[in-house]
Amino acid sequence: MKLTNAFDISSSALTAQRFRMDVISSNIANAETTRGEYVDGQWVPYRRKLVVMEPTRTQSFDSILQQQLDQHTGSGVKVSRVIEDQSPFKLAYNPMHPDADVNGYVRLPNVDVAKEMIDMISATRSYEANVTALNASKSMFMKALEIGK
Repeated sequence: MKLTNAFDISSSALTAQRFRMDVISSNIANAETTRGEYVDGQWVPYRRKLVVMEPTRTQSFDSILQQQLDQHTGSGVKVSRVIEDQSPFKLAYNPMHPDADVNGYVRLPNVDVAKEMIDMISATRSYEANVTALNASKSMFMKALEIGK
């Protein structure tokens, strides 16, 4: 067992949560962007993006059980991909908007700012929990070093 396993696990989670917060910030910043992408000759509103995370090493149940029996710890987490939310766009009646259709409706992004704020709070709490775990590991190492004095 490596002494720095706890540091490796916490640092991978900190990196993943930081990336998640960046994606959420991008979603909030583009909550009103009606021209997010040019597709087939017309503008499409910005689509909400979601972060998908997975363990850094995918393993079978048997190998995980054997690791735990051998006193090895986990391997951390990584961002595997960023996907687009396929929920429908919101429609708003605004015939004066330059992107309004013939009926006066504007397609707005599928971003709900309240939902994004909840996700941001969740990512922040996860980040804080990993900082706490990292500090606890550091404190244990420091106490172990003091034993030798």
